[in-house]
Amino acid sequence: MFKGHPKGLFVFLFANMGERFGYYTMLAIFILFLQAKFGMNAEEAGRVYGSFLFGIYFIPLLGGIIADRLLGFGRTITLGIILMIGGYFLLAQPGSEKFMIYIALTVISFGTGFFKGNLQALVGKLYDDAKFDKYRDAAFWIFYMGINIGAFFAPSAAQAMSNWIMGKGGLVYNANLPSMAHSFLKATSGGGVYENVNEYTELAHAAILPDGGYAFTNLADFSNHYISTLSTSYSYGFGIAAVSIFISLLIFVGFRKTYKHVDMMHKDAVKQENTNIIQLTPQQHKKRLIALGLVFMVNIFFWMAFHQNGFTLTIFARDYTFTEVSRFTFSFFDLRAFLPIIITIIGLVLLLGKKNSKLTKMTGLSMAVVASFVAFLVIRSFDATMPINPIIFQQFNPIFIVFLTPLVIAIFASIAKRGLEPSSPRKIGIGLSLAALSFIIMIVASVGLVAPRDFVAGPMADALRVTPYWLIATYFSITISELFYSPIGISFVSKVAPPSLSGFMQGAWLGSTAIGNLLAGFIGPFWSKWEMWQFFLLLVFMLVLSSGFVFSIIKTLETATED
Repeated sequence: MFKGHPKGLFVFLFANMGERFGYYTMLAIFILFLQAKFGMNAEEAGRVYGSFLFGIYFIPLLGGIIADRLLGFGRTITLGIILMIGGYFLLAQPGSEKFMIYIALTVISFGTGFFKGNLQALVGKLYDDAKFDKYRDAAFWIFYMGINIGAFFAPSAAQAMSNWIMGKGGLVYNANLPSMAHSFLKATSGGGVYENVNEYTELAHAAILPDGGYAFTNLADFSNHYISTLSTSYSYGFGIAAVSIFISLLIFVGFRKTYKHVDMMHKDAVKQENTNIIQLTPQQHKKRLIALGLVFMVNIFFWMAFHQNGFTLTIFARDYTFTEVSRFTFSFFDLRAFLPIIITIIGLVLLLGKKNSKLTKMTGLSMAVVASFVAFLVIRSFDATMPINPIIFQQFNPIFIVFLTPLVIAIFASIAKRGLEPSSPRKIGIGLSLAALSFIIMIVASVGLVAPRDFVAGPMADALRVTPYWLIATYFSITISELFYSPIGISFVSKVAPPSLSGFMQGAWLGSTAIGNLLAGFIGPFWSKWEMWQFFLLLVFMLVLSSGFVFSIIKTLETATED
């Protein structure tokens, strides 16, 4: 899987892993933070969410131009990392009002815009060398897997920080309380009456830790204390992001020698008569840009659907999913049990691999035995029922990516030997179809549930919650679609992009992603007004339409690099 790749790939992988760990730590709690601190409803929070993601993915267009024409890739990426560190530091300040939050989000957007697309462009440049070109798709799968290793640990880091700060404030998390606290303060600030005061009082007392340092006096004081403490816990989670991205800076700058031979602008490479630079005729140039433009159009709708993970799927996890689960199910939500389970599976794969040496198999057996025993002891220590936090659902997509990437690479390697591997554009079309299947699962899960417009937090809502396995199944399905779609799309852009526009075209891929991200948040009004199954059906319809469009233009896409 890793054999034959240039060393620079692994520097980019680890630099990106640190940045993605920080980004997904932030994303796991972003919507929850906005609603907890400012009392935003789903529609307002969705607009902020969509606008931020738009900036994150649209500014790479500017970042690509700067790298292609002015600073070069390495310096633009370094500038981006420094901006991200500053932005996350601003975001991590407790007590910041909306204005400062929006400034921090703007700085993060510019930093990510200078970093993300240009790093992807450098990965592609490593494989412009003919001896590496056959590894291009696999390289982006590996690069993508590194992203998701960082993303896997991010929700647990955010949750651990949140639980720690909440504990210091003498509180425990309850998904109903942020909404109820804001509703109570809003109702009583004008001299009104809060209707669910008895239910709220009961939940408030249950959320106060014995001997935790906070004593209940009245609901107004509790409401302010709960909102302040929970918001601060999320702010400190953003601080984790700043630290991880600083580590990315050290990696990227410290190991520059592994990639400096490709860290140059096109005009400089031409002056040096670099043999890896492809010279295109005007007709070839136009043909490639048309193919890329068609892919960018489709890209909008994939990410509009996919990025519901940080928006409506997070709200579904908070409002419609069990808040307590059995100790077995909880083992998938707690790293103390989940990591040993993962190591057990890896050990079994090493043990059962037909081509593995005896030493490898014995190592696998030892890993499986020790890790399974540790998992057993940890799971046994859990109570019969354990609480889960909506933050932690964000870990499932990245861990599925990490596990499924080697399997997907192996499958396509086997198919390629028989000459049957589908082209990159066909993989993209398949990915869109599989994404539609993911949201069909959510349609089934949401039938019979109260519409978001009618949802009221409290014991009655708790009685209607559903098993978390609906969301886990959705994340599993959408992960498979993502593996067919996203790394292959990035690889396709790196191969088809005219050399003089490699940074800009990666930025354009992310720019079309940005439009999808903007729509991901701005379709919030549909979530607030429709039945849930109708909302998810809209996503299915758009994905099926996009898949059909890709297959209808497949020849145009497949022939983009043949001339």
